[in-house]
Amino acid sequence: MAELKDVPTTPAASLDKAFLEVCRSVTAKRARTVIDHILQHGIITTDELKERYGYAQPPRATRDVLENGIPLITHNVRHPTTGRRMGAYTFGNVADIKAGRLGGRKAFSKQFKKDLIAIYGERDTVTREPIAARYLQIDHRVPYQVAGDDAGPLDPADFMLLDASSNRAKSWSCEHCDNFRYTVDPAICRTCLWASPEAYTHIAQTPSRRVELVWTGDDVAVFEQVRQAAQAADVDIATYIKQRLGA
Repeated sequence: MAELKDVPTTPAASLDKAFLEVCRSVTAKRARTVIDHILQHGIITTDELKERYGYAQPPRATRDVLENGIPLITHNVRHPTTGRRMGAYTFGNVADIKAGRLGGRKAFSKQFKKDLIAIYGERDTVTREPIAARYLQIDHRVPYQVAGDDAGPLDPADFMLLDASSNRAKSWSCEHCDNFRYTVDPAICRTCLWASPEAYTHIAQTPSRRVELVWTGDDVAVFEQVRQAAQAADVDIATYIKQRLGA
């Protein structure tokens, strides 16, 4: 863990003209806040994002910068007063600017959501559970931070419909995946559950398979039987089902 004072900073004076032009082209408020602070001070910490700017979840603010195509370097540093661990961010290399993300995400029209529902139906793409359209969110199959958006019209094949719970689970899984954090290879993402639940080979680069089971209505009685049997066997429900299927 580094000392904050020892982290090489990246103020505006240290950046070339091309990088500065990209930084100044960003208009999104939260990303703009992070960018302007780094341009002025050379670095921004999670504490500053929370206490000075009121962002309760600092990584979301820095992710906005990344989603606008501007590379950031994350540093684990020691708080100069309390000594506790905190994050600090500086700009990355100009060569790492993601041209396909400049300007941020494209906006989704109401018609585009209707087009996706016409293709996939009113259901969560991952769990396959029926969900009313108003609760479904449009999400990139391959995370925007990895692939950005292609030029031209949006292609429905590049998107999926998720409810809020699945979207949060996908975000958490992706953000802890080495491909998302380091390799940034869209081809790896495309073979993951979170991009292609219809046909996948891994979950966040771990060889895994996943099944979503929901008991509704009269099926709840069956679930209770399974739960009681799992309790009698002193195992959790998932383990009990696996044991029964493997018997």
